[in-house]
Amino acid sequence: MATQTSIPALIRKKRDGEQLEEEEIQSFVRGVTDGTVQQGQIGAMLMAVRLRGMDAGETLALTRAMAGSGRALAWPPAWRGRLVDKHSTGGVGDKVSLALAPALAACGCKVPMISGRGLGHTGGTLDKLEAIPGFRVTQSPEEMQSILERVGCCIVGQSEELAPADRVLYSLRDVTATVDSLPLITASILSKKAAEQLSALVLDVKFGSAALYSTLESARELAHSLVGVGERLGIRTTAVLSRMDTPLGRCVGNALEVLEALECLDGGGPPDLRELVTSLGGLLVWQCGLAGDAEQGRERLGRALDDGSALRTFEAMLGAQGVPPPTAHRLCAGAPSERRQVLGQARVCEELPALQGGWVQAVEALPLARVLHELGAGRTRAGDPLNPRVGAEVLVGVGEHLQEGQPWLRLHHEGALGAGGRQALQAALRLGPAPPPAAPPRLAETILPAAPAAAAH
Repeated sequence: MATQTSIPALIRKKRDGEQLEEEEIQSFVRGVTDGTVQQGQIGAMLMAVRLRGMDAGETLALTRAMAGSGRALAWPPAWRGRLVDKHSTGGVGDKVSLALAPALAACGCKVPMISGRGLGHTGGTLDKLEAIPGFRVTQSPEEMQSILERVGCCIVGQSEELAPADRVLYSLRDVTATVDSLPLITASILSKKAAEQLSALVLDVKFGSAALYSTLESARELAHSLVGVGERLGIRTTAVLSRMDTPLGRCVGNALEVLEALECLDGGGPPDLRELVTSLGGLLVWQCGLAGDAEQGRERLGRALDDGSALRTFEAMLGAQGVPPPTAHRLCAGAPSERRQVLGQARVCEELPALQGGWVQAVEALPLARVLHELGAGRTRAGDPLNPRVGAEVLVGVGEHLQEGQPWLRLHHEGALGAGGRQALQAALRLGPAPPPAAPPRLAETILPAAPAAAAH
């Protein structure tokens, strides 16, 4: 157990740029978990790591220690090689998980997807699902296994027993300005995934004006760190670098994003959403040995979206996680008007007209998300309530020509939109006198492991 005398020595060692031994890192994490390390000491260590960094060996040791700070999930031996999950670093309009988990299950994978809530301008998968009446994100490990046996996928919140050291460090990173530390991000993401006992993991590392990292280079650095440490944990790990300057798809806001995910599960929906779902899923289907390569995996996942099997799996998952079966069926098989009725609608639905004519150069995700956050779609502090019915639908695409007065955004809110919010929204629409150059693809790069992974769980 970490002692009060040893912790200052460890902080001093990292502060001075020295490498910490695996036993020292384990000792620190044990003290974090059992409460014997003071919060001030934890904050000091986080800042030392943020300023001095950690090499790959230290990052691996930190991830292992955090994963080992709580319970590891256990699965039937027959599922070996088929257990998969995905993690996104967060974006605007990112409803990928809602379509991806059931599509993967329809392809034969087991998907114990552990997701998070939204904070700041980024949305959370759990908040989107809780827009569906009756959906329960809290499931015990035993309940998760039962759902996976019957359905093939579940989407749940992080249990208190899973990587408890991460919860302590995560909450303190936010208030100590150490959120952007590469080894701390890597250990936080992968400790939870290691505790899931996964076979394969895909990471959607976003970059751009509405992402954690603004540049491709910084996102690539994180992706390489995650893939390298993931592989050394024995998880077949790949990463995709995707742009996050404009919203993913056309809808932002919890209930609206559920509706758009259902379109994707119906074989339709926005092309950029389908591309990301099939690309991430294709990598996992390939990594599980259910396809010969990533392209074959992508095609297989696309078939699950087109033939209805992914949508049927989503309906079964809703029923298994507390949604009354008639409600789940109306949501999944109903007409668009029925689906909207199930989820409810905001009091005000209005369209914003373009203030001038021109060619659409961009619809910027960050100002759009910030206004929706102010209107109640997001939360500033963990635990804050939010309104799932608040959101926006982008009615135009980059490269389209708009006339002055033509609607470009449909806004759903409860009547609290003021002049400042309208001004900020209009600033999100960038128009030009000529068509823009061809937009770069949303998927910029795929990062594959450098060497074969150790045996999968």
